[in-house]
Amino acid sequence: MAKVYNWQLGREMEYPHEGVRPAKQFGMVLDTNKCISCQTCTVACKTTWTPGRGQETMFWNNVESKPYGYYPLGWDVKILDKLGVQDAGGAVYQGKTLFDAAPDGERILGYLPEDADYAHPNIGEDDSAGLMTQGIHLTLPHMQWMYYLPRICNHCTYPACLASCSRNSIYKRPEDGIVLIDQTRCRGYRECVKGCPYKKPFFNSNTRTSEKCVGCYPAIEGGRQTQCTITCIGKIRMQGFISTPEQAREDNPLDYIVHIAKIGRPLYPQFGLEPNTYYIPPIHVPPAYLYQMFGFGVEQAIAGYRKAKDDPKLLGALLLFGACKEIIHHYKVDGGLAMGFDEKGTELVRVPLVEPIHVRAAHDEKFQAFRTNIT
Repeated sequence: MAKVYNWQLGREMEYPHEGVRPAKQFGMVLDTNKCISCQTCTVACKTTWTPGRGQETMFWNNVESKPYGYYPLGWDVKILDKLGVQDAGGAVYQGKTLFDAAPDGERILGYLPEDADYAHPNIGEDDSAGLMTQGIHLTLPHMQWMYYLPRICNHCTYPACLASCSRNSIYKRPEDGIVLIDQTRCRGYRECVKGCPYKKPFFNSNTRTSEKCVGCYPAIEGGRQTQCTITCIGKIRMQGFISTPEQAREDNPLDYIVHIAKIGRPLYPQFGLEPNTYYIPPIHVPPAYLYQMFGFGVEQAIAGYRKAKDDPKLLGALLLFGACKEIIHHYKVDGGLAMGFDEKGTELVRVPLVEPIHVRAAHDEKFQAFRTNIT
C-alpha cells in the first residue's frame, strides 16, 4: 500500500492507491443544529436522481435520527463494532483505520448489508436516548437527547469504494474531486457497497450494477450548488470547495468554517477516508457520543459555534447558507453585510448580519384600529 497524508488524522496512513489530490475538492458543511428532518433534501434528491426501477431503496441523500436511526440498518454501529475499541489519542489519531484493520487478502475492513437492512429508511425516527422515570419533569438542558443527521456521499479524499473496486470502475474526478462509478465497467460485484463504511454506494437490482451520489456534477459544472442544498428550507447546508488546512483561504466560507473557526467536523474521521462533508455538531448532545462520531476537537467546535455572534467573519459565513443557488467561492463581511461572490468575483448575494426589527404599536393612531387582538 502507498503512504498518504490524512490531515484529519494528523498523520500518514496506508491506502491502496497513490495519494493525488484534485485541483478543487467538492465539499459541504451542514449545521445539525438547524435540521428539522423535513426530508425535503431527501425528496429532492430522490425525484432528481433515483426514481427508476431498481432504485426503490436508494437514498443518495437521507436524514436519520441519532442515536437510533440508521440507513441501512445499523450501518455505523456495525462497522464500529468490527473495528473495535481504538486509541483515539488527541490531535494525532493513534488507532487503526479501516485500511489498517483490513483482513488478509482484502483492502479494507467492511461488511455487506442484508437486503432487509434497507427496508426501514426511517427506523428510530425521533427516538431519544435515556429513560423517562415516573414523576420526571421538564428541565433545561433536556434530560434526553436526539438529533438529525443528514447524509450524502462524502466524496472522500481516500474513498473506500474506489479502493475496494476490483474492476477499477470507480474514479475521482481530478477537476472537482467528485467520486463516480463508470457504469460501463461496473459488473455489480458490490465490493464498493461492502467497503464503504458510510454505505452510500447502492446496488441496483434491475441493472445489476452499483450506483451512488454523483454530487450533482452537472450543476457543479454550471456553478450551482447541489439539489439537496438549494432545496433545504432550513438553510442548514452550504456546498462549495474545501481546501487542505495549509492552503485554507480566509475568504472561502467552507475553509473559514472548517479550518479557521474549526467548527465543522468530519463524520467518523477515524475510518481514515478523509470525508469531505463536514458537520457543525449539535450543541445539546453529550460530548462523549459526539467525540466518537466527529473526532478530536468536537468540544472546541461547539464552544466556537456558541460564540459565532462575536466573530463577524464566522457569522457572515453561516448566514450565507441557503442565501443563493450558486456556489460561493469568495465572501467578505463589510458594513454589517455578508457578501458572496462567484469564482470570477461577481457578487451573487448580500445578507445582513443582523435582521432589522420593527416594533409596531398595538394601536394604529392614523386608522384608529388595534393591530392585535385585545379581547
